[in-house]
Amino acid sequence: MVELKELKLEDIKADAEQKGCPVQKALYYITAFLSGPMCGRCFPCSMGSYEARIRLQDIVDGKGTEADLTAIKRIAVEMLEASMCKKGKDTARFILDWMATDVYKEHIEGRCPDMQCPAFIEYRITPEECINCGLCKDVCKYGAVLGEKKKPYQSGYMPFEIRQRRCVKCGECIKVCPTEAIEIIDIKAKVEVKV
Repeated sequence: MVELKELKLEDIKADAEQKGCPVQKALYYITAFLSGPMCGRCFPCSMGSYEARIRLQDIVDGKGTEADLTAIKRIAVEMLEASMCKKGKDTARFILDWMATDVYKEHIEGRCPDMQCPAFIEYRITPEECINCGLCKDVCKYGAVLGEKKKPYQSGYMPFEIRQRRCVKCGECIKVCPTEAIEIIDIKAKVEVKV
């Protein structure tokens, strides 16, 4: 029989801190809390955590609203005051730590300051820096990179490009690019420049 290891809040917090974006940290923390250490005995904690997770997911997915921010803050404050155990109170504190900053508000406005949330960024290949080596295409499991590897003594190759609808923003292409030709672009900044 396989013995399941019990998740502890300290472990969840340490794992959440590995995320670059504070909103993703909170989403990871709440999701792991719901699937492990939450006991579900008190209403503010069990229902609040579930509702906060849904709203945080909407924010990360680029569908968040001011109402989501207001609800998350209200939920966290109520969890902090009414949760019967330290676990619920610690979860509320973890969420509230970042609520005082503008990070959540920037997500609602369509920007991830840490350039981590896939809904707000695009991966682009800079044609002038691309050497047509094809490493990005080889590593992409999703078929998002379009182009042809350069062959000796031939010219006329179009630089590689990333098909945005297929790209899942996993970052594998950036890791293998020898010329650092792939960059992460803020979608909102790109739109504002075109206007």
